[in-house]
Formats: sequence, structure tokens, C-alpha cells
Amino acid sequence: MTGPHAPADLRAAVRGAAARLAEAGVPSPDVDAVALAAHVLRTTASQVRTAMVVGAPAPDPAAYGALVEQRVSRVPLQHLTGRAAFRRLELAVGPGVFTPRPETEVVAGLAIDAARAVVAAPVVVDLCTGSGAIALAVADELPSATVYAVELGEDAHAWAARNVADTGLPVTLVHGDATTAFPELDGTVDVVVSNPPYIPVGMVPVDPEVRDHDPELALYGGSEDGLAIPLAVGARAAALLRPGGVLVMEHADSQGESLPRALERTGCWRDVHDERDLTGRPRATVATRA
Repeated sequence: MTGPHAPADLRAAVRGAAARLAEAGVPSPDVDAVALAAHVLRTTASQVRTAMVVGAPAPDPAAYGALVEQRVSRVPLQHLTGRAAFRRLELAVGPGVFTPRPETEVVAGLAIDAARAVVAAPVVVDLCTGSGAIALAVADELPSATVYAVELGEDAHAWAARNVADTGLPVTLVHGDATTAFPELDGTVDVVVSNPPYIPVGMVPVDPEVRDHDPELALYGGSEDGLAIPLAVGARAAALLRPGGVLVMEHADSQGESLPRALERTGCWRDVHDERDLTGRPRATVATRA
């Protein structure tokens, strides 16, 4: 993409990048090629697509080519652009924090719906907040809510703090352990939401973007079935929630039966059921505090 044969216009550059990404097996080559061009040009993806139609000049070939090659090596797109879209927000992300995924937007939506059902101003706690995505989405879409969030990872907490500052949304963020967080709120919380580490120990993720770039602290659930940490977080949620309060917890698509059953066995929950994501896969367990 550099040298005398570098593409002369934006359309050719983006199409060439997309072909390179597709050849390397990157899952969404066209989208990624446009996003990287937008990053180099400091504009939006939609503006890049418009500019492609009218034959705008190609982006700097060295800068664009370097980003494309990093994406070929499966560095996450969000690490290259430094941004991740999440519901109505755009968040800062990078090495050391779990990149928020589209399926987690469904989990955030379930928590927002549960909080919206509360008559008075709801209190919502996000355990294992990572980049702060879920907590910030709740604060953004439900201004009446009082939102708390906790993150154990030092790097992830720093990204979450940046996102709280950048968005200006009223989230009380602490650096600490989700299994002991916010003892002052015990018995008063309306909704607890969590995307905890849940990958079974020994099960290595297939996607290089996850396996090689997401922090292990955010991935592995601490046991062969991956449920040790989710259940510890669930126990904390049971202490935080008032009777009738709601827990929303993301899980692996293989845990759509095992997590609800495990929560039921604790005796702390009623109306335990599972929800699917937009692809139809089991994604989140919803339970009401008994």
C-alpha cells in the first residue's frame, strides 16, 4: 500500500485494504478497512463512505498501511482506533481493558429495563465494570438512576475512570474487588448487573483478538466450568439487592442452563431465567432477589 503503486484515491485504498484483511481472515474486512481509514483521516466511517463515492484522495499510505497490517496480525480494531462504540456511547479502550462487545449491549439493555421498572429513582451497581461500558450506558439512558461501578484490574480501572471523566456521566467508580464492594449499600440496591470473567479454565478463546489482547483477569471464571467467579459475584449481588431487586449477569453461551441452575440452588433467587442475544445465543441470566 506504499511506494509507487500506492492507490491514488480513497476508494481504491479502502478496497485494497479490505481485500488484504479478508485474505488474512479478519471477520469484518470492509467495516474495518473503512474504520481505519476514518481514523487516519480523523473523520467518521459514514463520511469515508461518502468520500469514496466522489473519488476523494487516499489517506496517508504509510499510516494507513501500518494500521492495516496491525489489523492483519489481529490487533483488535478498537485498540488501533482507541475507541469502541457501545449503545449510544463511544468509549476509550486499549491494552489492559476488555473491549466491550455488541452482545453486552443486550445485557446493558436488560439492566436498564429492570431499573426503569423501579417506581422511585433506582440504585444500580455494576460489578466487574471493565471499561465502564454498562454502568455508563445505564447512567446515560436512565438519568434518574444512581449508578455505582467497581473494577479490580488496575489498567481497566484507569480506562473506566477516563471514560467516566470523558462522558461526564454520574457514575461512582471504585477500584476494588467485586465480591466485597459497596458494603454500605447492602440491602438497598434495585439492580445489580455484571459481565464477570466466565470462560472455563483451560478453554482458550478461538479469536486471537480475545485470546491475545483481552486481559486474562477479565476472561477466566476461576474453575473448570467457569462459574466460580460468577457465583461469587452473584453472592455479593444477593447481599447488595433489596428483596425484589434484580440481578442481570452475562455468561458464556455454554452456560445458559448451568448458571441459572447454580443460582437457583443457592436459595437466594426466584424467577430465574435466561435471555438470548441478537444472534439467538444464551447470553444473560436474570434473577429476582428472594
